[in-house]
Amino acid sequence: MNENNKREVSLKRAAELKSRIQDYLDIKDKIPTGYDVEEQYNQQKAKLLKILGGTEEDWNNWKWQIKHRISDVKTLSAILNLTDQEIEEIKKSGEKNRWAISPYYAALMSKDDPTCPIRLQSLPQLAEILDDSGHEDPMGEQYTSPAPGITRRYPDRLIINVTNQCAMYCRHCQRRRNIGEVDKNLPKDQLLEAIEYIRANSEIRDVLVTGGDALMLADSTLDWLLGELRNIPHVEIIRIGTRALVTIPQRITEELCEILEKYAPIYLNTQFNHPKEITREVKKATDMLAKAGVVMGNQAVLLNKINNDPHIMKKLNHELLKVRIRPYYIFHAKSVKGTAHFITKVEEGLEIMEKLRGYTSGLAIPTYIVNAPKGYGKTPMLPNYLLEVDEDHIKLRTWENRELIYKYEE
Repeated sequence: MNENNKREVSLKRAAELKSRIQDYLDIKDKIPTGYDVEEQYNQQKAKLLKILGGTEEDWNNWKWQIKHRISDVKTLSAILNLTDQEIEEIKKSGEKNRWAISPYYAALMSKDDPTCPIRLQSLPQLAEILDDSGHEDPMGEQYTSPAPGITRRYPDRLIINVTNQCAMYCRHCQRRRNIGEVDKNLPKDQLLEAIEYIRANSEIRDVLVTGGDALMLADSTLDWLLGELRNIPHVEIIRIGTRALVTIPQRITEELCEILEKYAPIYLNTQFNHPKEITREVKKATDMLAKAGVVMGNQAVLLNKINNDPHIMKKLNHELLKVRIRPYYIFHAKSVKGTAHFITKVEEGLEIMEKLRGYTSGLAIPTYIVNAPKGYGKTPMLPNYLLEVDEDHIKLRTWENRELIYKYEE
């Protein structure tokens, strides 16, 4: 085959490859990011600053954001065009299930669209109190807690739940049973017990500090806790679980970054669920964290009517990489009481994985995870690419559904 013929074959294949993602190319610019709604965000921000009596300096102060979390329908109604039915649902459900939203995250909400992914994740719905299915503690954390604040489900790693506080209480939260009506941090004597448990068990090499949201702790407390953990010789990895990057990126300050840099390596796992959550403020925060040497990963939750769509999930993963966050997991939503309206079928998650592998770069492909009930751990869900196994060959299926025989060389 001469060079011209080879080029023709290559061009034909390139056109075929483009056609594989044409459906995504046709729709990707219609999936909004935080940048796309910036004008609306600035308008909502101005309204909220006026209502809450704040300044630009206040807006950029994470403590002001926490102090002024929105938890009343009156303030919501000033920035959203809520129907009488929506107001009634928020009030009725809110009586049973606590809700609060940082002004920053509230400003990202669509004024008119009740299906806005920010609204769906943060506003109480009647479905929460009508749902009788699910469990208060689907992961059985009360039976996997050998010391105060600790959850241990694996041989060499564990979790310390340090607070029940968040900047925004996600409606799909797996630990909504812990939210209560008062923000509580784990008392220092119990933190010390947790640290002593880790110190006494030398197989623990990886500790995840979470909650609630671990970054709701004061800088001084974080500094002390991370220092205690880093002084345990067998603790190699310290991770922080937080949604602050999503719901209150103002929490990422120079002072916090200095603390995190001091105890490197620090791995920060967050939870972006829709491209609309990625904003200019998020990029500023992730730039600061990256400069401090923090490694960031995203653990999205597959949520009905929010991101259970291959195109939305692909766009999310692309936008995450642009702000230096590596897509790490897609979690199948847990069977938490009051959250049945968020839960999808596993087949939807597998379809998303089918439309990622081969259709985009490996960097943009997380692992789809179903958490086994009762605390038996993460189970990866994968499309089946291995079709047949024999002594001298395997039959496999490619991402394009081509069946191929791969022979083992002697």
